[in-house]
Order: sequence, then C-alpha cells, then structure tokens
Amino acid sequence: MKKMFILGILGLLLTVLAAPVQAAVEENTSFDVLLTAFVPCANGGAGEIVDLEGPLHVLVSFTINNNHVNGNSHFQPQGISGTGETTGDTYHAVGVTQDHFEGSLVNGQFNENFVNNFRIVGQGPGNNFSIHENFHITINANGELTSFHDNFVVDCK
Repeated sequence: MKKMFILGILGLLLTVLAAPVQAAVEENTSFDVLLTAFVPCANGGAGEIVDLEGPLHVLVSFTINNNHVNGNSHFQPQGISGTGETTGDTYHAVGVTQDHFEGSLVNGQFNENFVNNFRIVGQGPGNNFSIHENFHITINANGELTSFHDNFVVDCK
C-alpha cells in the first residue's frame, strides 16, 4: 500500500518536472508471478507456507491533460494457484487491487484512493486467508492534509 502511495507521489513529482503536454499512457498485460505466503489458519490452525504461481493481470493508465494528472492501476490474479508445503492442500489466489490518484500541476491539490482485496482460498473451511485494505488521502490546494483514512484488516475464515 505504502509503495503504491510513494509511486503515486513520485509520478506526480516527475510529471511536474516534465513539460506540461497532453499525454496518455496505458499498459494492459499479464505475466506469471511466483508468490510464497504464510497462511496462519491452514494446517488445522498451525499455519503453513503456501507456494503460489500463475498469471497476474495488470492494467495501468496515466494521463496528463493541461494542468491535471491522473492515474489508475488494477492488479488481478487470474488462475494463480499453489500447494501448501506441509499439507499438500491446494490454494487459489483471488481478489483485486486498485489505485486511483489525481492532482493539479498548478497548486499541488492531490487525491488518492487505494483498495486491496487479496485472498488465498484453501480446500475446506477454516483455511482461507484474507487481506483487505482501503486507503484514502486528500491534500488541498494549500498543501494541507485534509483527509486521511487507512483501514487494514487481515483475517482467517
């Protein structure tokens, strides 16, 4: 989450330093990822390490119009699955992570919204691992932080 926020701020700063021209950048791709995650509710509550792999869909857009910049990102597992190292159980990674930011290149006004719903779903009940976060920040034209919200929840079901 914090990495996405930092990347958003860096993108905004780089944009301010660039010539103010109209531009749009979009990347829509999918690539294979390897993930290792500890699922604390797996293996009867003893937990286990799960090795996951498969395609991750990524859609990123970035636009500058006059003195306004905005960007969006979307990350979604599409067929990522794996095996528990202890039990051999099968797990699937599902969910979506999205980020949107926008700001003024004139006065520094800035907004960002980030939502992450990531789940590792196991066989049977009681071994599904869930991460949910929603984050919002608003900076007004005077550079003052006027809104900040960070809700982060990790859960086993």
